[in-house]
Amino acid sequence: MCLIAFDHRPGSDCPLRLVANRDEFHARPAAPLGAWDDAPEILGGRDLEAGGTWLAVHRRGRFAAVTNVRDPRLKVPPGAPSRGALVREALERDDLPAWLDRLAGGAARHYAGFNLLVGDGETLWHLHRGLDGIRLRRVPPGLHGLSNASLDTPWPKLIAARQGLAASLRHGRWPEDALAVLGDPHPADDDQLPETGVGLEMERRLSSPFIVGRDYGTRASTWMAWHADGRIEIGERRFGPNGVALGENVERLSTNPP
Repeated sequence: MCLIAFDHRPGSDCPLRLVANRDEFHARPAAPLGAWDDAPEILGGRDLEAGGTWLAVHRRGRFAAVTNVRDPRLKVPPGAPSRGALVREALERDDLPAWLDRLAGGAARHYAGFNLLVGDGETLWHLHRGLDGIRLRRVPPGLHGLSNASLDTPWPKLIAARQGLAASLRHGRWPEDALAVLGDPHPADDDQLPETGVGLEMERRLSSPFIVGRDYGTRASTWMAWHADGRIEIGERRFGPNGVALGENVERLSTNPP
C-alpha cells in the first residue's frame, strides 16, 4: 500500500475502519482480493512476483498492511527480502508481540524502508523502518493516516484521505465518500509537496491520492470494516494502466481467534 487512512476505535462497535490505495507498476502481476490457495485462512490480494501481499486479514482475527518508505538516502541491504512477506508473517506468527519486538530490535534492517501496520481487533501496532531508525509503537485510538513516510506525516494526500474518511463516517456514507477522496487524481500544489529526494516532477506525480499512469499508478483501492462481533467486510476496486477500472469485489468473513 502507498496510502492508508484508518479509524481505530478499540472497545467500540467497529474497532477498525480503513481505506487504502496500492500504487505499483502495472506490469507486476497480482491476484485480486480473495482467499489464498496455499493459505485459505488468509484473505487479501497477492503479489504474484514475490508471493507476499500489501494488505490482508486472517481468520484467526488479525489484520496487516505494509507501505514502502520513500527516501533515496536509505540504503537497501543486498538481497533484501520482499516487504510484502512481512504482512504474511504478521498474520501467521503465534507470538505477534515477540516477533514485532525482534524486528524493532534490529531485524527490520534486513528490509528496505517500510511501515508495517498490524492489528488484532483491539490493539494496533505500527512498526517504522526509515533513515531515522526503527520505531515500534501501539497506535493510540483515533483517526490516522500512513503513506510513504511515518505515521501521520502531514503529506497533502494523507491529510485528504484522513479527512475523507472522517467525513464518510460522520455523514454515514461509508465507504463511498472515503473512496471518492482516494480516487482523486489531482496533484497537490507545489508549495505543499514533501521533499523526499526524488525531484519536483516525481513529487508532483506521486502527490495525488490516486496516481494515473501508463506504467505506474494506483492498482487497487481497498476498504475494510472490522466489527466488534468479529465480522470483517473487505472490498477491493482494481485499476489498470491510465486508471481504467478492471473490477470490484467484496468479501466477508468471521474471525476465529485462537
